[in-house]
Order: sequence, then C-alpha cells, then structure tokens
Amino acid sequence: MNIPVLTVEGAGLAETHERALRALYRHGAWLSTQYDKPGDPPSLDCTMNATVLDPLAEPRIHKAFPGGIEDLREYVMELRGAKDHWTKNMNDPKDTRWEYTYHARLAAYGVWKEKNAAGDSVEIGPFKVAQIERVIAKLVKQPFTRQAQMITWMPNIDLDCYDPPCLQSIWYRILEDPTGTWWLNCNVRFRSNDAWGASFMNMFGFIMFNQDIVAAGVAKGSGREVRLGRMNWQADSYHIYGKDIESAKQRLFDRLETTGFENRVYHFSDPGIRELYDEAGETVRQKIADYDRSHA
Repeated sequence: MNIPVLTVEGAGLAETHERALRALYRHGAWLSTQYDKPGDPPSLDCTMNATVLDPLAEPRIHKAFPGGIEDLREYVMELRGAKDHWTKNMNDPKDTRWEYTYHARLAAYGVWKEKNAAGDSVEIGPFKVAQIERVIAKLVKQPFTRQAQMITWMPNIDLDCYDPPCLQSIWYRILEDPTGTWWLNCNVRFRSNDAWGASFMNMFGFIMFNQDIVAAGVAKGSGREVRLGRMNWQADSYHIYGKDIESAKQRLFDRLETTGFENRVYHFSDPGIRELYDEAGETVRQKIADYDRSHA
C-alpha cells in the first residue's frame, strides 16, 4: 500500500490551492491520525507537491479556508515575530503556552526558554543562529548558491513534543533574467499540512514573508531589483481531517460545478480587501495585547 504522491501547479496562489484540494479529494488515501477523537472518521491524506508559478498573481485569496482577512493579517504578523513571546518555559510542566513559533525558530534557531535559579524566564540553548539574517546575507553574496536554507526541527526537543513544528525547511535560490532582475525562487517543506484548516494561510503567509522580509532584504543588501519567482510547496502529509470533510464538501467540493472560479476567490489588490487587511493590523495588535494581559 502506498500513500499517493500528487503534483499540481497554478498561475497564482488561489488557483494552486484549489487544484491541490481537488487533487487530494479525488485521489487521497484514507488514514487515521494520532489526533483523532473517538468516532472521528479517517482523514484524506497524500504527499503533495504544489507549485505557485507567480506568487503575487491575482486572484490571490481563495474563499475556501476557515478564516477571514483578519486571520490572514494575524498570521503574517505572527511570521514576523508578533507572538514569539508566547513560547513556554520548556522545563515548566504547568506552562501551557506554545512550544515554539516558526519565526522564533527561523530568527533564533537553537534557543528555547527555561527558568533560572531565581525563577526568571530566560533564553537558553547550545547555540543561537539568526537564520533569516544569514540566509539573506548568503543570497546577497552568492545569489545562485544552493545553501540558502532555514530549518525549524530541533530533535532534542521535537521528537518528544506533542505538537512539533509542521514547517521543516525553506530553501531559496535566485535566477537573473536578461534585464538584470533577480527572481527569488523558493521551496517550502512541511512534514504535516492541514489542507483545509491551515494550508492556505500558511502559503499566503510565506509569500508575504518572502516578499517583505527575504526579497526586500536581498534587494537592500545587493542594490538589485528582487522579485518573487515560483514557490514550490512540499507537504509530506497533506490532509483534510475526517471531521472537516463535510465542511469542505459544502464550502468547496459540492460547489465546483455550480459556481465559477471568480466566485470562489478574492483579489488581494481589490481596494476593499486591501483596506480590510491593512486595518486589521491594529485589531490584531490589540488582540495580542489582551491575551498578554489575561495570561500574565
């Protein structure tokens, strides 16, 4: 018995996301997971390789994800470190905060929080690697390098973690076109990716991360114009949980024959959508501040 390996591509994010979901729904295998509750049906699962040829193309937002514009903005802010302080003391069994954030692993790999002799929360670790800064510097120095990679997995912690990082690595390489423009190509690998509940926000978030952090950083350091090339999304387990299958059918799969693609998407460049996105920043900052106060 083999887990299906499925491959799709699309011109933009919304198209690629829909094609990946449709391929999973048609050709995925039924598998149980360690997170199933009694009575939950099995999940639809596959290994997915999805390529977004033009990450900034419109339409960029697909309606088939359980969230809204504010949730997209919150996730983008999270990938920039807005929730890094929510991580727990690893040696405090009563601390129920997060065990990691992606940004913290990428910006300061090898560091975690524990309590010192005085009971204060401090950052410790065998080393500290500022992966984002170093990858940008490596691309500036040698854009065609094959070594521009960031990772999250810390085996000393994650092999015993109940919910270890799904994101595993991000790899970059730059191509130069005849006009001298640099194109940032990217591979993102997830060990586990909730196709219905999280994947779209993950993909949207890392497109924004690549544009605003990595490409912008390389452009600043090199003095060159840097644009986004294709993003290849690799998920070892790309799945829809059994409990979510009915919702996915009602919101997407059962509507494919009765609605046009344009009715299933938003244009991120639409002034109304962009206004909602921009205004959500303050709402998200307030939400984080409220959480901080209630969990002091």
